[in-house]
Amino acid sequence: MKSIKLILICFLALAVLKSFAQQRPNVLILYTDDLGYGDLSCYGASAIATPNIDYLAANGRQFTDAHCTASTCTPSRFSILSGRYAWRKKGTNILPGNANLVIPTDIMTLPKIFQQAGYLTGAVGKWHLGLGEKFPIDWNHEVKPGPREVGFDYSFIFPATADRTPTVFMENQKVVGLDPQDPIEVSYNKQFAGELTGKQHPEMLKVQSDPHQGHSGHITNGIGRIGFMTGGKRATWTDEELGGHSTQNQLIL
Repeated sequence: MKSIKLILICFLALAVLKSFAQQRPNVLILYTDDLGYGDLSCYGASAIATPNIDYLAANGRQFTDAHCTASTCTPSRFSILSGRYAWRKKGTNILPGNANLVIPTDIMTLPKIFQQAGYLTGAVGKWHLGLGEKFPIDWNHEVKPGPREVGFDYSFIFPATADRTPTVFMENQKVVGLDPQDPIEVSYNKQFAGELTGKQHPEMLKVQSDPHQGHSGHITNGIGRIGFMTGGKRATWTDEELGGHSTQNQLIL
């Protein structure tokens, strides 16, 4: 009799889970820079194939009419998360890597709406919306407010862009792999004493870039970055492993 009851309980639990899944399907938003409408093969691109995204399109919902509020990264990200025009809030232009959070924490956001609907929410990859509320940012402890205060239960991000300092990963708003004996400092105004930069040491660069675009600052992994940084050597990423680190730390929703 006990085994029959246990089986019935299991069936009921599975039925509830199935019902929950049907009512609340997984929602995955892939938000990328510099991707055009015609760059995906599910939208007609022929020069390259994008089979994994094509699979998502075939098994999800594919839209053919879309609009954005800005053509650059920070303001468009601000708008999709906050539901507000970025040009109505000062300071939502393309941010430096040491900027403070630009999304107010007291407003309703897209991830907060999902939380209210019973979802677990996660952000993985590029953030570039600022962190913290004090300047300069103390990168050696938990930095808040950040993704959590905006509505994400979990986050695995790099703070700004791949070409800006600090060149580190952050999991739940803490720098991953940071050595307390090698604290991080970041500046967009001045070079740190003893720091190697692309402008001064072009012979150390494995990727040459136009210094007029700003990629002449701190050298990480043989690449000149925008901005300056000292410390955090153990936490610094390797560019060729960016995608692998992100996929290993995704939250399954």
